[in-house]
Amino acid sequence: MRIARFTTGGDPRFALVEGEPGAEELVVLTGDPIYMPVQPTGERVPLADDVRLLAPVIPRSKVVGVGRNYADHAAEMGNELPTSPLLFLTPNTAVIGPDDPIVLPPWSEEVHHEAELAVVIGKVAKDVTPEQALDRVFGFTVANDVTARDAQRSDAQWTRAKGFDGSCPLGPWVVPGLDVDDLAVTCRVNGETRQDGRTRDLVFDVAYLISYVSEVFTLLPGDVILTGTPAGVGPVVHGDVVECEVEEIGVLRNPVIRRA
Repeated sequence: MRIARFTTGGDPRFALVEGEPGAEELVVLTGDPIYMPVQPTGERVPLADDVRLLAPVIPRSKVVGVGRNYADHAAEMGNELPTSPLLFLTPNTAVIGPDDPIVLPPWSEEVHHEAELAVVIGKVAKDVTPEQALDRVFGFTVANDVTARDAQRSDAQWTRAKGFDGSCPLGPWVVPGLDVDDLAVTCRVNGETRQDGRTRDLVFDVAYLISYVSEVFTLLPGDVILTGTPAGVGPVVHGDVVECEVEEIGVLRNPVIRRA
């Protein structure tokens, strides 16, 4: 099952996505499936040019990022592996959807892509064990944890580097009930593969991350956890097209622009 959030010019709506790539159809749902049972309205909408897919979720309270959660990425950045998950917060104003432009901030000259598996929380979670953690998940989507690398190096913390407007593309939809223990996580820039990792190489797995984060923050329905990025991160510039993909979920595509 794939659940998308979309608009045809009016208010955002949710839908099940059916069909093969290039011939998808949206089965419109009543309300927000994070908060109510999945119930089709009977309306079906072809996924065509007049349909705009939106970020599948706008977190009600927070996006929680996890840094250096792949050993090869930590190594390429010259960092030691953390002994516990390295957490940071991203505001929900950073979230954009599929095909929305990543607008390079004027104060940064070195912005990098970071393809990631993202977890969408479906139930309140506080102090849950790893064994309980996956029961709190609504589903999984694809994220690009866009990072102003020069700001990350110069600042004492990562808020500016990872929290600017448009720095957290999510999409194209949410897939509930997915086994995420060993999925490919890739990134292409202008069709060239830059990142190619697998979730089996996470330093801290998804269940552990949810448990650990829930000890620090109460997780609310709609909150998102970014699970970390594999090696191969690199710069994006004006005119690039970035495609982040997680196996069995889909491709999150965003153009990159720098405004004059």
